[in-house]
Amino acid sequence: MKKLRVLAFMHEDLVPPESMKGLSDKEREDLRTEYDVVSSLAAMGHEVRTVGVRNDLAPLGSVIEEWKPEIAFNILEEFHGKATNDYLVVSYLELMNVPYTGCNPRGLILARDKALSKKLLAYHRIRVPDFAVFPAGKKVKRPKKLGYPLIVKSLVEEASLGIAQASLVDNDEKLAERVQFIHENIGTDAIAEKFIEGRELYVSVLGNQRLQVLPVWELLFTNMPPDAPLIATAKIKWDKTYQKKRGIESGAAKNLPPGIDEKVQRISKRIYRILELTGYARLDYRLSPEGELYFLEANPNPQVARGEDMADSALAAGISYEAMLQKILNIGLKRNGR
Repeated sequence: MKKLRVLAFMHEDLVPPESMKGLSDKEREDLRTEYDVVSSLAAMGHEVRTVGVRNDLAPLGSVIEEWKPEIAFNILEEFHGKATNDYLVVSYLELMNVPYTGCNPRGLILARDKALSKKLLAYHRIRVPDFAVFPAGKKVKRPKKLGYPLIVKSLVEEASLGIAQASLVDNDEKLAERVQFIHENIGTDAIAEKFIEGRELYVSVLGNQRLQVLPVWELLFTNMPPDAPLIATAKIKWDKTYQKKRGIESGAAKNLPPGIDEKVQRISKRIYRILELTGYARLDYRLSPEGELYFLEANPNPQVARGEDMADSALAAGISYEAMLQKILNIGLKRNGR
């Protein structure tokens, strides 16, 4: 394995220390992805530098000019305070002719907009839930063909931001209230889509042209109240105490209906290519009780900390954490012909 000069860039508040000793549990959790990536790459023998980015690309450009990294490892989730600006930073790297890990600008744009990605996939006859978009500043008017129950989300944010039990609505009054919540508290347009009862599946994909689909993963709800809708709220995804209390965990999807595993693998490759994704991504699905698979959304550059879904799924496929990071580096270099 060739040792590389790797420039890891992330939000300036998340540049990891050399050691996590002395940090609070919250600080450790906030820095977990950045620390795991940077410390592991260094332990693998790569020469690693970090740079924090907030709303100015000059620090990134300065390190590139001075150090001449062979590849940049992208751990940045927003730029200038907006998640939708992530494509601008990798566009800058392309202009600077610096190879980078993860998704290209076009794929980031197509996947970020939940409505746009669903339209593209529906055109290619991939099943998606019925949906409607509610732009900020406009009256909420539900299309007659869009029936309840609906789940209301931000059109462009990920990581379940803005999703709670109240996101599941069953009448026009609640729909209007939740759409207004997204507009006012998240600051984006809203999308309301038909809620699909069933199992929540996650599928990680690695590659550019030649793709590797990792084992199907599932979000498991083992101790939820009987009347609670099984949706991946922000609390369920990120609140460790709540996860423990309610038995929320993720793991390999077991006892899938016959043929579903193969179907998920095949469809995931199609979706990845239709949305022009590169590097690595996680695709989210719902599997209905009738065995119908619905695409929900694509997440380019998902969490790659140890113990997260992608790393655990890779481990189930026989790929160690370090080997997964090396694959991500190699894929980034290949896209640029290095």
